[in-house]
Amino acid sequence: MEFLKSWQLRAEFALRLSEMYGEEVPAYTTLVDVSTEVNEDVLREMGEAAERLGTISRVTAERHGAIRVGSPEEMAQVARVFAAFGMHPVGFYDLRDASKSSVPVVSTAFRPIEAEELALNPFRVFTSMLAADDPRFFDTDLQSRLRDFLGERTLFPSELLELADRAAAQDGLALEEAEKLLDLATGAFRLSEEPVEHSWYQELEAVSAVAADIGGVSTTHINHLTPRVLDIDELYRRMEARGITMIDEVQGPPAWDGPDVLLRQTSFRALAEERVFRYEDGRVGPGELKVRFGEVEQRGIALTPQGRQVYDEMVAEVDRRLQNRGGTRADVAREVWAERLPRTEIELALSGLAFFTYRVLSQPRGDSGQYGDTVTLRELLESGRVVADPIVYEDFLPRSAAGIFQSNLSEDGSRDDAMQGTDYDIEVMSSIIGRRVVDPHDLYRAQEDASLTEISEQLEVQVVR
Repeated sequence: MEFLKSWQLRAEFALRLSEMYGEEVPAYTTLVDVSTEVNEDVLREMGEAAERLGTISRVTAERHGAIRVGSPEEMAQVARVFAAFGMHPVGFYDLRDASKSSVPVVSTAFRPIEAEELALNPFRVFTSMLAADDPRFFDTDLQSRLRDFLGERTLFPSELLELADRAAAQDGLALEEAEKLLDLATGAFRLSEEPVEHSWYQELEAVSAVAADIGGVSTTHINHLTPRVLDIDELYRRMEARGITMIDEVQGPPAWDGPDVLLRQTSFRALAEERVFRYEDGRVGPGELKVRFGEVEQRGIALTPQGRQVYDEMVAEVDRRLQNRGGTRADVAREVWAERLPRTEIELALSGLAFFTYRVLSQPRGDSGQYGDTVTLRELLESGRVVADPIVYEDFLPRSAAGIFQSNLSEDGSRDDAMQGTDYDIEVMSSIIGRRVVDPHDLYRAQEDASLTEISEQLEVQVVR
């Protein structure tokens, strides 16, 4: 009997979600088509250099999804679903203070964690949980009614959870059970046709449109699916040329003449979607919601904790200069990047700002010389005996995620900053999920360290930084 391994389930799950979302949000299909066109053009123009951060087949197939759940119980359940597809919780993101708008959620991302699994299929899902116990957003009465509403709904049927647990334990499922798992898992994220209680939705929407999208409906759904593109600025231009309105700017690092780092993101604006409402007078009728949008991303090199500190300092400096003298964010950011970030990958590596894997060239470009007991990484890189390959950033940026959310909200919502916010961190999220949320830096560091150990063994010398 045919057996589908977790990575095969993951690839099929991503494909089915993409097809479903394309039916629900036709502009998403346009976004995927334009992304593919841009990637093909960049590959044609740049050749092998275009695949520096991933093969064109991986980049073109790559997706990240985004979903939202309402409670710790729902977060724990969705973790079981994603475990069936070899997707583990990585990173903690607190979006509550990441923008001026009210975004009362904390998040993690479920994704493969091994390089081989990422290469097979890198599907990841950014998963946000409503911080329904945070008094800055929800008073005691609203918290109580939210708990009751969320406690009465079932997002993930027991059959789905049981199959998911079996798949996670076995690293896959036999074909018949695999088909059932895929049907149930895809269906759990389908946009519901059930009527939305108009007054309840509006009450939550006054706090946050994100809160209403999570706690104002009886199901969850794919909020967006994100293709990966090799030139996000060109994609932005082409989408606008097709008459699709994009948000005001690309979130994250600027386009500049040095290495691409971390993550750049943008989206088309949330589109009005027809939904069925149940109004206060008992009438059931049509209405519109704007909660889903089309996001796209361009991924760069993963930064070390030291590199992330530099990045955060650069973002703060951009904010400061914009406030003091104005200008466009993109122009000011390019100026700051040119002042503070190395212009080459080798200097990024040697300065300890970014993660790389290292490999020995079988035929060095120059004389490798004779080494003593130790040799520096700089010597090996500059001699050409060893080359550095960038590790792709597989994760997310809180400010960028919040910026995408904010750009697609019509109102800022409300937040009482006089109140003390509820504490959430990576340890709390681990407790909620029931398994350790991995720090992404640990994954990148392990990958880099393993490559350094390997070249030390090959060269029979201790490599020091």
